[in-house]
Amino acid sequence: MDMQASRQLAVTQQQAWDALNDPEVLKLCIPGCDKVEATEPLNYVVGVAVKIGPVSAKFSGKIRLSDMNPPQSYTLNFDGQGGAAGFGKGSAQVTLTPNEGGCELAYTVHAQVGGKVAQLGQRLVDGAAKSMAEDFFKRFDQEMQRRYPAPAAPEAAAVPAAPEAAAASGGGGVPAWVWIAGAVVLAAVVWALR
Repeated sequence: MDMQASRQLAVTQQQAWDALNDPEVLKLCIPGCDKVEATEPLNYVVGVAVKIGPVSAKFSGKIRLSDMNPPQSYTLNFDGQGGAAGFGKGSAQVTLTPNEGGCELAYTVHAQVGGKVAQLGQRLVDGAAKSMAEDFFKRFDQEMQRRYPAPAAPEAAAVPAAPEAAAASGGGGVPAWVWIAGAVVLAAVVWALR
């Protein structure tokens, strides 16, 4: 199975690259993640709890980064095991392209799966994957806003934002998600489980 997508990020190419290659940022942003640890340069182990319909499992995975071209692109290879729930393995190519709004993250994922997760209905798995990806990007955007707050306009500094406006934007203001190592790890692992 294959998946392609892109997301606009409200941070610079270098800021996105740094965050997406920071295990602590990834651990904070990946839903159900309890471990992202470097085992050696460009190699990581990841632990993620996943629930898709009636199947709940703890997946342990290995991630290896290759074809590094900082801060523009790399390839991510992954192999995840969830015991009786199944397995997922594959690769993802990730590219960060600077633009006026910050940068665009584009990725292509190629994956294989097996086990109980592979037996679930495609719509159920797709819905769970989309939900997890959106949750990841919401968390990532919030973390980027925390780390790199946008300078306030002079008028905005004098007039506080209405509480309803902050609630409506999800508290973050910037839409969607990202990871060059994080978003793709999540997307790769989640979509590998389809």
